[in-house]
Amino acid sequence: MASMVSEIIAFILSVAGWILVSSTIPTDYWKVSSIDGTVITTATFWSNLWKTCVTDSTGVSNCKDFPSMLALEGYIQICRGLMIAAVCFGFFGSIFALVGMKCTKIGGSDRTKSRITGFSGIIFILGGLCAVTACSLYAHRITSEFFDPSFVAQKMGYNYSGAETFMSSRMKAFNSSVTGRSNKAAGNLPKQFDKNAYV
Repeated sequence: MASMVSEIIAFILSVAGWILVSSTIPTDYWKVSSIDGTVITTATFWSNLWKTCVTDSTGVSNCKDFPSMLALEGYIQICRGLMIAAVCFGFFGSIFALVGMKCTKIGGSDRTKSRITGFSGIIFILGGLCAVTACSLYAHRITSEFFDPSFVAQKMGYNYSGAETFMSSRMKAFNSSVTGRSNKAAGNLPKQFDKNAYV
């Protein structure tokens, strides 16, 4: 009786894991990056194994499916293959586990059922390894691109044009007179400063 209960619990957990892996494949947010403004998020880029999308601040999304298999990056092809293999292993493992359980009437003798149950356990382990490898490979690629300073695919540069301030006409006249006197003192040669120069 205890072995039947443990078999049923193991079967439920294995099928639940297979369902979770199956629902992970079409999930949209495998990779997410955003461009933040001062107040709101201006754009959000997200992609999965099948497409890449961008959503603007109004909530409108624009998606593009990945091109043919030959044009895909290698790690996406590997992740796709491993996740599909994990789903297939989970499906066949569930069937073999159902046949090999002692509480079912199919599968033959107890010895045959125990062999089928052991085989289904190996299939489930292979499926789990495929899913973990695919997710780990994808996560490793995301973190390496994030910390790589030479990777600029979705890292946006910002141009700083300087802060605009309100100046009265009296302050503008004072600044222009000071600037004119300093240019005369320097021999009327204007100084060129880079955007990173602090004066």
